[in-house]
Amino acid sequence: MDGIPSMDCPQDFRCPISMEIMKDPVTISTGVTYDRKNIERWFLTYKKTTCPATMQCVEAFDMTPNHTLQRLISAWQSRRSESTPPPAVAASEKRDELAAALGEIDSTPFKVSCLKRLRSIVELGDEVKEDFKRLGGVEVLVRIMEQVLGENSDFAVFRACEEAVAVLRLIPVSDCDEQILEVLMSSNCMNSMAIVLQRGGAEARFGAVATFEKLARADYQWNYAAQDQGVGFFKSLLEIVSDEICSKASSCALKLLVQMLEASKKSRLKAIEAGAICTLVELLPESSRSKCERIMQLIKLLCELAEGRLAFSEHGLGIAAVAKKMLNVSSGGATKIGVKILMLVASFHATEKVLEEMLMCGAVKKLVALLHVGAGQSTTKERAAKILKLHGREWRRYPCFTSDVRDYLGLGE
Repeated sequence: MDGIPSMDCPQDFRCPISMEIMKDPVTISTGVTYDRKNIERWFLTYKKTTCPATMQCVEAFDMTPNHTLQRLISAWQSRRSESTPPPAVAASEKRDELAAALGEIDSTPFKVSCLKRLRSIVELGDEVKEDFKRLGGVEVLVRIMEQVLGENSDFAVFRACEEAVAVLRLIPVSDCDEQILEVLMSSNCMNSMAIVLQRGGAEARFGAVATFEKLARADYQWNYAAQDQGVGFFKSLLEIVSDEICSKASSCALKLLVQMLEASKKSRLKAIEAGAICTLVELLPESSRSKCERIMQLIKLLCELAEGRLAFSEHGLGIAAVAKKMLNVSSGGATKIGVKILMLVASFHATEKVLEEMLMCGAVKKLVALLHVGAGQSTTKERAAKILKLHGREWRRYPCFTSDVRDYLGLGE
């Protein structure tokens, strides 16, 4: 943000996609303003046809420069650079302002504005966030969020729910906050955040997935509460994983999926139904090292089920994508997980097509190469040898199966 703290930055100066101060604000047909580079990437690179903030369908993709907003941002930045830092606000004043904002929310008809003011107070520091929890702030936010479940819920109620989720993202939650965890894991609260995850704008969806991920870390029982969410919940998570505009949201969604799928077979089945294998396989080739290992871990978890192995083997690029990452990523984690995936497929879904694909895309060659890596035995090397022994009769006539390899595997001539 050009070195300018975002703490007191007016919300309207931030791009709803990246949440950074806009450098070239443009307004689209829905009336929402974005930074040009972000909205162009949304429409042109990712081929989206909705407004990221409102999720309305967009038919005309014209972008109108918002010169007025540009001048306001420039003037604000100039004042910021010229002014001296404001004096620190006394802790008692912060608490009083926080208590007043919380007391006003339930009765005010202007909930969105009130929540934005509350958010600016919470952003003042960790001490304020702890005060927020002590004053029952989380319970206030959850009451607002749950209104979206009502029959008379309208756009104003939904916007208030989105803002409440954005505030909730800023609040730290640990396993010591037993009462707060109980409130956040109630079915109404979970369902409210799931609605925001599926229908909210970019910032609100990030807030929802970040809160879910915090809950998953703080309380292992959350995963069992979350497994009751429908297939749409997993489709939304996968959509966020695929979003390269907001890398923080994407990384957060990946962590959350790993936690959920490790804890529950029911969640894995829903993820498979939501098209997880297809999404993950297509993300894998261009993924960074840290994302690569998480994506492969998810594929491995899904391939532990017959439905996942079937979806993986039927995807034309599945085996090739995994094989390409083996021995090519600086961390050994990708190779280790890749061998586990191939082991699952080769042991339980070894169709003629799968075995031929493993040979043609270089997976067999990588497995043979692993036999020569390092001294002694390792679990990964043992798994590679087991796969090669299992199907060596079908692969032995190919050049990668030298006489030394056949002797090592005990396959003879």
